[in-house]
Order: sequence, then structure tokens, then C-alpha cells
Amino acid sequence: MAESQEQLEIKFRLHDGSDIGPSKYSPATSVATLKESILAQWPKEKENGPRTVNDLKLINAGRILENNKTLGECRSPICDIPGGVTTMHVVVRPPSLEKGAEKKASNQPQNSKCACVIL
Repeated sequence: MAESQEQLEIKFRLHDGSDIGPSKYSPATSVATLKESILAQWPKEKENGPRTVNDLKLINAGRILENNKTLGECRSPICDIPGGVTTMHVVVRPPSLEKGAEKKASNQPQNSKCACVIL
């Protein structure tokens, strides 16, 4: 029974305001494991979804969580309400350009343009 009290209930808020979860996790769960869980539960109908764990950032209590940390290490005593649901915000890195397109853009000469505005 003590083990169930140790479980943290977390929901993940996506950029459009929809949620994944809530689900229960152990304080020993790593942030990377949370991201894998988000990838598995990501709504298929959403456009520009993450492809890998590296495409996701989790924000809790104003801090970006690092993959190698555990939930226990990331907990904020100020924000945690016993028995409450913790909301973590999910930020998806926009899809990057293909490497070939990137090289084409870098091979083109760049024109320097300056502008001056006097108010």
C-alpha cells in the first residue's frame, strides 16, 4: 500500500491544450522513459508529431527536465500537491529541414541587408 502512495499521477499538456493521461509513475522513472511513454500515446491525428524522444521537451514548474534525471529528482515541493495530478507541458521540436535542403541553402550567397528605423 505504501508503494501506491509513492506513485505520482501526471498528465501531459500538449501545445493545443489537449492532454495525454493522467497516468501513474514511480518517482524512480526517468524523464527519458516519460518521453517514450508520450511517444507511444501521441494522438495519431495530430500533425507534426514527434518522431523521437529528442524531439520532445518536458516542462514542469518552469524548468525543462533533463532526460537523465528521475521524477524524484525533478519534483518541486512547492508545486506538488499530495494526491493531486501534476501537469507537465510538452513542447515538440519542429521538424527540421532535410540535410540536402540545408546544404542548398548554405551554398547560396547571402545578401546582407540592413534597415534603420527612426521613430
